[in-house]
Amino acid sequence: MDLTINDRTVQVTASEDTALLWVLRDLLGMTGTKFGCGMALCGACTVHVDGKPVRSCVLPVSAVVGKKITTIEGVGSTATGQAVQEAWKKVNVPQCGYCQAGQIMSAAALLVEKPAPTDADIDAAMSGNICRCGTYTRIRAAIKQAAGQAEKHS
Repeated sequence: MDLTINDRTVQVTASEDTALLWVLRDLLGMTGTKFGCGMALCGACTVHVDGKPVRSCVLPVSAVVGKKITTIEGVGSTATGQAVQEAWKKVNVPQCGYCQAGQIMSAAALLVEKPAPTDADIDAAMSGNICRCGTYTRIRAAIKQAAGQAEKHS
């Protein structure tokens, strides 16, 4: 199968029902996308498919042939992705860091769709991403900073 990942075409040999997550991690060595729950509940495996956030742990690779896939390794090549990554650093969002790739991917997709999100928009977009460290206040602050709506965080 030919896949378009981070604006590059790659060829992979995998069963059509192999989860995209395992193609990315095991076949292509792209380990930024994390395995969390395997049931699309935690958001650690979030990638973009045609600009929309999806859970790669339950998405068969055959479903993304002919579509544009963006991973955490490539999201920083867009202005929005770069702004989110920079805000994540400035606000010091990560603690353990495990969920952060999925969080960043969901946040970047939100800001493309809604460049000036309300708190309700942020809550709705990020509700599928779990952070066991509880950095939700910093996540919201970083999203607002990336959107140019910086709020103070101590």
